[in-house]
Amino acid sequence: MDKVIRVVNSDPVIKKIKLFAKHRKVKLFLVGGFIRDIILKRKKDVVDYDFAIKRNAISFGRSVAKYLKCGFVVLDKAHGSCRVVYNKEISFTLDFTDFRGKTLDDDLSLRDFRLNALSIDLDNIKKGIYDPLNGLKDIKSKIIRCCSEKSIIEDRVRILRAFSLSAIFNFKIDNNVIVEIKKEKSKLERVAFERVRDEFFKILDTKHSFKIIQALDKFKILQIIIPQIATCFKVDQGPYHHLDVWQHSLATFKEVENILNTTKNKKIREHINEVIAQGNKRRQLMKLAALLHDIGKPKARRKIKNKLIFHGHEALGARIIPELSKRLKLSVKENDYLRRLVWLHLRPGYLADLSPLSERAVFRFFRDAKNEALDILLVSLADQRSTRGRLNTRQSRINHELLCAKLIKRFFKDKLSKPFVRFVDGNDILKLGVPEGPVVGMFLKELEELQAEGKIKSKQQALKKAGVLLRKIK
Repeated sequence: MDKVIRVVNSDPVIKKIKLFAKHRKVKLFLVGGFIRDIILKRKKDVVDYDFAIKRNAISFGRSVAKYLKCGFVVLDKAHGSCRVVYNKEISFTLDFTDFRGKTLDDDLSLRDFRLNALSIDLDNIKKGIYDPLNGLKDIKSKIIRCCSEKSIIEDRVRILRAFSLSAIFNFKIDNNVIVEIKKEKSKLERVAFERVRDEFFKILDTKHSFKIIQALDKFKILQIIIPQIATCFKVDQGPYHHLDVWQHSLATFKEVENILNTTKNKKIREHINEVIAQGNKRRQLMKLAALLHDIGKPKARRKIKNKLIFHGHEALGARIIPELSKRLKLSVKENDYLRRLVWLHLRPGYLADLSPLSERAVFRFFRDAKNEALDILLVSLADQRSTRGRLNTRQSRINHELLCAKLIKRFFKDKLSKPFVRFVDGNDILKLGVPEGPVVGMFLKELEELQAEGKIKSKQQALKKAGVLLRKIK
């Protein structure tokens, strides 16, 4: 483990904190994930440092935040846990926690999993890694085992953390851990959902999250996280589909992940790695949107003359999203993102069926989709590839693929173009005698679509057309 010692010794952040602790006469132990990640060669955008202190961790953490002139938050007052957040020329977090027992050994034995129960005494780094629970052996064996029989009971978020660690490192979860997870999973409801969300999004952030989502589904944990999905189970979809609503949703998730993993387009890769909010990227939210894209189908399901229809399921699904976002403690931006993808996921399919494809229809799509247009196109592709019913023809699939490829090119081309500017605004419309209210918006939409089509090319022409529309209304 010479490499670990070299990295810890040379790390500038650790050096700074070690020196600060020495001046304060505080004995610090580097613990857990930072050591594990060095061993497994895991690189992160934002590095997390975890430190254990015998007592007064919150007071020490607060003084570190003042010293570094950065953010500070108490994570758990009862257990003496806090976080320092540094986000300047570089980004990192420092977690300081009181010993979970009287000694360091007590502390390590009360941690979640053995691969995280590693420590280094910062006063004696050369001494190496202290590993009383054989965590290094578990890392070598690629297995996730609990530190004690009470690990899961003491903190139920560890149910989900076992799966997030499995997703990140491709490690197997030990059978004894699975037994405990099955016993305690219902109590996941009692955990603060910010913590549940964080572990869930760690899973979505990995390249091979589908198999973990499958496992969460199999153990009926996914429906505890997102109860709304239960309505989709065993809901037949008719001859256009070969799978029920839920199995189709899982297949769409898998297809989206495959698209994201295999794309060689640099612009697409940059786009999907953009952060939307709370450190969550487009690709994480896109996978979640794929899982939820048909969440409105059970409510929309109707049978007319022996034919199943799901008219309006995209709008119904978009209305369900805020309830789900509230549960997962998502931000306004994340909620809006998911709503837009669910609401518009059918639009590319409709456009693919148009012949010829009008400029007005394309303009409407990009206007409504905004900066999520590419994301919607990728989910739509995945949706189409997951639909293999007898009425779904090869030609319709080809048309869909060609349409999406065309609009993806258009998306990047439009990003480089000058922003669309209307010839007229609301005040211009009101001056014509159009009454205040929604009708003004209707006028503006019609005029901007005609402008996009090239049918009006100046403000004068726009005002003239508005006059014609007004006479029709009167």
